[in-house]
Amino acid sequence: MDSRAHGGLPCSRDWRMMGGQSPSRSTAAPEAPIAGNAAEPGRTVLSRAFAVLDSFLSGRPEQTHGEITRATGLAPATVHRLLAELTGWGALERTGRGRYRIGLRLWQLGAQAPGGRELRDVALPFLQDLLQVTHEVVHLVVLDGDRALYLEKLEAHPDVVVTSRVGLRLPLHAAGPGKVLLAHAPPECLDSILARGLERRASGTITDPARLRQVLAEVRLQGFCISRNEMTEGASSVAAPVRGPGDQVVAAISVVVPSCTPNLSPLVPVVRMAALGVTRALQG
Repeated sequence: MDSRAHGGLPCSRDWRMMGGQSPSRSTAAPEAPIAGNAAEPGRTVLSRAFAVLDSFLSGRPEQTHGEITRATGLAPATVHRLLAELTGWGALERTGRGRYRIGLRLWQLGAQAPGGRELRDVALPFLQDLLQVTHEVVHLVVLDGDRALYLEKLEAHPDVVVTSRVGLRLPLHAAGPGKVLLAHAPPECLDSILARGLERRASGTITDPARLRQVLAEVRLQGFCISRNEMTEGASSVAAPVRGPGDQVVAAISVVVPSCTPNLSPLVPVVRMAALGVTRALQG
């Protein structure tokens, strides 16, 4: 790939050399509460189906009937019926181990969503350049409510194993790209996260609200975020914001390297350059 064609990154064998180291009823009227589901009165069939699908978004790509029942709070008989309908339509599929996972038809529908697809298409050449330069894990992440949604992940032969995957939603406060997005999110987003408490994911996760506010202010000022051992033990990252046509932050790009890497400074300009390239492509 000729990086000059899109303002991409210079190629290097080692980035350290660059400066250091089923359909529902048509009515919206709620169903009568199902026996055994008194804790969820008045929920429609559609809302229950959505709850089943939502249960796959929290890092659980495959689940049993029992796990879905516990995650949704629905009656086992209700879950059984919904699973049969969703599997019949293709939204879910059943594996040979009696577990369920997202089906191909739902994936095909999701691929038609214009916002994420267009952003990914624009960003992909720059992400590929970043991968070529660093040979590490490269992410494209967007804000999804109060979570970080991983829109793309590229890796060749990285030196660190991370739990991220495309479609996974993770806490904003516990990762570099998440903090970049949170730093530029509406204040009520941060207030909501702080009200629930800051979950610790690894030894370096920020769990103090005052400290998190300070770090977010630094991210806004510096234009990048460096994190160590926050989402995954042994993993560090450098992340930078991507801005859309209205100059609002619409995504974050990051590179993940082993935490034993002593100096992450050489990664800052290359990550920022990739983010700037995507920004210019979106705004041009």
